Amino acid sequence: MIDFGFDKIALIGAVALIVIGPERLPKVARTVGHLMGKAQRYVADVKAEVNRSIELEELKKMKTDFEDAARNVEQSVSSEVNKTSSEMNQAWESLSSSDGSSGGGSGGGATDSYHAGEPLSEPPPAYTHPRKNWRLKRGATPQWYKQRHGVRAKAQSGAARVARFRPPRPL
Repeated sequence: MIDFGFDKIALIGAVALIVIGPERLPKVARTVGHLMGKAQRYVADVKAEVNRSIELEELKKMKTDFEDAARNVEQSVSSEVNKTSSEMNQAWESLSSSDGSSGGGSGGGATDSYHAGEPLSEPPPAYTHPRKNWRLKRGATPQWYKQRHGVRAKAQSGAARVARFRPPRPL
């Protein structure tokens, strides 16, 4: 905005005091202050909008760069996969053709170590439900600690505790 020094502001205030008068000067000053505030807010909003549009353009540019890089990576990976699969197919073809041309021998090579027709020696263990009541809230203190330190696990009334610890009657 315009750069006002102290001397320029004092000169403007003196001229306003003479022209407007002392009665209306506070009201005019308030109005001018409100208008200046609105102008500053408008300028700040315009700056923010310009910054947002610049950032949006940068993000769009970054997005296109990222998409191009991803496309290049995808193409290189797919070409490597195709190349490897063709090499594997050629190796498989050469192995299968050498197995067929060898005659008797072991009778299949790789199928000797893998028994496709036989079932597993023992079945995998079956899942058993833990049978816990998950809705029941349990404390985090272990039972052995409670027993060692005398924490009561079951609440008893006063009469029940007295009856429990009463000495036996003599006969």
